[in-house]
Amino acid sequence: MNILVTDGLSQAAVSQLTEAGFNVLSVKVAQSQLKEYINAKNIEGIISRTTFIENEVVTGAPQLKFIAVIGDEQVVSSVAEAEKNGIQFINAPVAATRSVAELVFAHILGGSRFLHHSNRNMPLEGDMNFKDLRNFYSGGIELQGKTIGIIGFGKIGQEIAKIALGFGMKVIATDPNVVGAKLQLKIQDQNIEIGLKTMNLEQVLENSDIISLSVSEQKKPIIGAKEIALMKPNAGIVNISNGNAIDEEALIEALEDAKLKFAGLDTYDNEPTPAIKLLMNERISLTPHIGGLTGAAIDNAGDVIAKEIIGKFHGKSGMDFFK
Repeated sequence: MNILVTDGLSQAAVSQLTEAGFNVLSVKVAQSQLKEYINAKNIEGIISRTTFIENEVVTGAPQLKFIAVIGDEQVVSSVAEAEKNGIQFINAPVAATRSVAELVFAHILGGSRFLHHSNRNMPLEGDMNFKDLRNFYSGGIELQGKTIGIIGFGKIGQEIAKIALGFGMKVIATDPNVVGAKLQLKIQDQNIEIGLKTMNLEQVLENSDIISLSVSEQKKPIIGAKEIALMKPNAGIVNISNGNAIDEEALIEALEDAKLKFAGLDTYDNEPTPAIKLLMNERISLTPHIGGLTGAAIDNAGDVIAKEIIGKFHGKSGMDFFK
């Protein structure tokens, strides 16, 4: 089987596939030439991290058996259309769990200690107004003893909870599909189990110092003006899940009115061109949708996907193949 890797797959994963008998072609193909290349080279599988795969590729390459995606970027025009044409969709949704959860705390720490704001102003004024800046940034908060409210308590939400507990925070969570969870923490050589029960959204909003969203794509925002009104004064909010989970206009208004202390965003309602009001707001810590894009996460995803491909198309379990 010929597999085209457009980008994003580690050499270790490529080696796994090659050793299993697959012919792996690591080539960056222009999107406009992708259909022609796939048919010319008789490509039966595509692995991509950022190369977008249009419907014309899905419908115009009858030999194509699977599309595998590294990370959480939407690179397939329509998964449903692909599956309708007999093409399997493969990804590794849990491979980046830790990386995404750690980015949440990068934003939380940055917002609670003004790092995103200070990093803008120190290069401009640090040599002349050092003492003034020191006074201005002296009102940060400590995380220990604060309450984090996690909206969406799946794998990522639970990983966020584990990190929060390590900071000495109180954790509360809400998820319509999760009643509770048992968190397994390993501290040095000790294993600790902590049980948490979820509550309703209103309770989480009213009792949290910091809100973190880790939810799937929504038909309408979970957090709008009504929900922000329920939050504590000077609370912070971080969204690393889907841009449409927050009403961005309501968020900007709450920050400008000082209802909220800070926000951290890794996803946006209008990617890849976020609203300029978000980009210019000094109370918002910003990253360009990189939650699952650490080296470790990409390597983990590649490893999972390689084993999945081997399991599906080699005739034996991918895990058994490597035993």
